[in-house]
Amino acid sequence: MHRRNFLKTGSIAGITLSALSINGCTAVPEKKPVDTPEAYNFELNEATIDELQQKMKDGKYTSRAITQLYLDRIHNIDKNGPKLNAVIELNPDVLSIADAMDNERKSGKIRGPLHGIPVLLKDNINTKDKIATTAGSLALVDNYIGKDAFIINRLREAGAVILGKTNLSEWANFRSTRACSGWSSKGGQTKCPYILDRNPSGSSAGTGSAVSANLCVIGIGTETDGSVVSPSSVNGIVGIKPTVGLLSRSGIIPISKTQDTAGPMARTVTDAAILLGILAGIDPEDAYAPKDNSKIQPDYAKFLDANGLQGKRLGIEKTAFTGNPDMEALLQNAITVLKSKGATIIDVELVKELKPIGTDEFTVLLYEFKDGLNKYLGTANSKVKSLADVMAFNKANEAKAMPFFKQEIMDQAQAKGDLNSKEYIDAVAKTTGITRKAIDKIMGDNKLDAIIAPTNGFACTIDLVNGDYDNGFGFSTPAAMAGYPHITVPMGAAHGLPIGLSFVSTAYKEADIIKLAYAYEQASKKRVIPEFKIDLLS
Repeated sequence: MHRRNFLKTGSIAGITLSALSINGCTAVPEKKPVDTPEAYNFELNEATIDELQQKMKDGKYTSRAITQLYLDRIHNIDKNGPKLNAVIELNPDVLSIADAMDNERKSGKIRGPLHGIPVLLKDNINTKDKIATTAGSLALVDNYIGKDAFIINRLREAGAVILGKTNLSEWANFRSTRACSGWSSKGGQTKCPYILDRNPSGSSAGTGSAVSANLCVIGIGTETDGSVVSPSSVNGIVGIKPTVGLLSRSGIIPISKTQDTAGPMARTVTDAAILLGILAGIDPEDAYAPKDNSKIQPDYAKFLDANGLQGKRLGIEKTAFTGNPDMEALLQNAITVLKSKGATIIDVELVKELKPIGTDEFTVLLYEFKDGLNKYLGTANSKVKSLADVMAFNKANEAKAMPFFKQEIMDQAQAKGDLNSKEYIDAVAKTTGITRKAIDKIMGDNKLDAIIAPTNGFACTIDLVNGDYDNGFGFSTPAAMAGYPHITVPMGAAHGLPIGLSFVSTAYKEADIIKLAYAYEQASKKRVIPEFKIDLLS
């Protein structure tokens, strides 16, 4: 949940408190802090899935060697040096998993494009490895599941190496209206790798920061409203929020059954598309999953087309031109690129039309958070078994669990009834139903292939005392409330701070917007490697 976008639409509505569980990976050698720009050089900088596969095929690297390089990188960059604090826990079995993949390769078995590729996961996704699933909360440090989430089972079957888990805004940013994105009581505050006093955005802050800083090849985040696309945007990477249900939510700590989804986060559209195809699948336990395979593409990378913008009609969100002038300049440049590749741009207005139902979205999330979390905790391997237990733990351990902001959103959720409540049923009809109709109508009336806009404004500064502030624009909410697909790709940067360009369409149109985003990416080439600046003036 990207709480700042939510609060805006609802009015359309390094500190570490506990030692990071990173010492379980004994293969990581002790490193001295990184203190020179030269030390940021990394032999796998900007490496892609295809490049690493080729290097393993040629015998230059093994999966173990690649994994060890990323472990060293995490130790140098994440825990020393700039101290991004993006990784909350490493997998103690990671090198043995890499060895197993190497042994399979030697025997001639290659599972697919992710065979032997290290992946980082947001710490609200269950894994059977010796890693807790905590949502960043001290209340869940004992939550060792012993069973993979559905999407992690698919990831493992594809031969991926589970490197570890990333920090997040605690409870996916659904605890307090005054929260600072990227902070959790277990993991502390994650930083933006471009400028270290800037917020990496929530709630998939750790995954966004880690992927951008080359701590892994690819990562997985989750989104309720903005939490894949927003951290992808401000960390200068690609993020895909798929149609709700395309990726199973089983085994993921929930906020909303109508809006939650996991999503790929990568440095290129190609890698994000590859990961999406691996994760997508029909899960009988997820009521929102497609009923058959007709909605699912096993390979989204086959839709990559550098000429994919030719003849396409794109609706540009008009309210994006009333914000930060630096953002507007980047958007105008993006429009020029889009037109040069054959796209037609049409002005549309969606955000203002949806403003009145922002408070209904919050109502839906309060009800669904309570219901979903109680069901998850009821079968979890933790002493806390309900939302009420979590709140009681936080109050009993307030100095460590709630040192900067409290839990008033949890208080509001706990006060709600069940999902048969008329208030809830009416709110769902307004959010999901009205938003889908609005997007469908704009798309149909204008014969559009997608709606585009800046994903959000530039990263705000980290402020643990006052919490997040409005950064001027956000375009996550329409697709989030509709449950529709949304991809963001780097659009450029101002003052060293990147932002993304969003492409949104209707249900199960992932292939269409991936094609558009790839064509824009290839024509613009706006991804820039982070420099780990201390502040805006350095």
